[in-house]
Amino acid sequence: MGNLRKGNGKHALSGDHTPVSAKLKREAYEEKLAELHFELVKMQYWIKETGKRLVLLFEGRDAAGKGGAIKCISAPLNPRGCRTVALGTPSDREKTQWYFQRYVAHLPAAGEIVLFDRSWYNRAGVEHVMGFCSDEEYAEFLRSCPEFERMLVRSGIILLKYWFSVSDGEQEKRFKERAGDPARRWKLSPMDLQSVSKWVEYSKAKDKMFHHTDIKHAHWWTVEGDNKRRARLNCIAHILGSVPYKDVIPPPLELPARGEPDAKYVRPPRSKQHYVPDLNV
Repeated sequence: MGNLRKGNGKHALSGDHTPVSAKLKREAYEEKLAELHFELVKMQYWIKETGKRLVLLFEGRDAAGKGGAIKCISAPLNPRGCRTVALGTPSDREKTQWYFQRYVAHLPAAGEIVLFDRSWYNRAGVEHVMGFCSDEEYAEFLRSCPEFERMLVRSGIILLKYWFSVSDGEQEKRFKERAGDPARRWKLSPMDLQSVSKWVEYSKAKDKMFHHTDIKHAHWWTVEGDNKRRARLNCIAHILGSVPYKDVIPPPLELPARGEPDAKYVRPPRSKQHYVPDLNV
């Protein structure tokens, strides 16, 4: 298994879910993040070599920090073997398909990691609360989703589901920060704004979703999101503690010697090329 599981991985799966509220200094955060990022690289090498398939599924409250966590997880990984799926509103054609069909198309092949930024659980959350699906479609989802996920796991997919939780006060604070910042205002969608007044409805929907879909084959793991730095570290550590990876990083590469210069080759003058100008800072 990976070094994190062998050695100091106990913090990832210790069973102690008491959230730590103390602020985490940037220096300590970045030091620990660098360590975890290196372990993620090890994990990806192992997944590629063994042909495993990993699905990381992220759901949660609006502004709970899942988007930042997804970016943090994928940052050190090779994008050729790791991709994020964030599907928009289904097309008219997709609305007539089997509900899980458009998600199945994005599942990983051998050696790949896929991160779902929201997923098939839209039906148990926003679609149900906002009335975008019928009661019959909602009930059918709760019945069929556990079996769908059991099929994924039986096929060999490693499926990890994370719910990012945030307090109502912290969510409101983040919404206000986004609303006041033109560079981040795009993060506030009409659905986000409506979620504020439907806090209780979303809570009830989440509780019912957990009741039906927190199964042995694919548990829900809750990430306390009020402290973004700790949430990211905790989530990454838990992923590493849940995947039985080994260190299969190849040995250092030996670069070939640079070829001998060709006396007949003359580089074109710089004046014939278009250069991006230096920014005056």
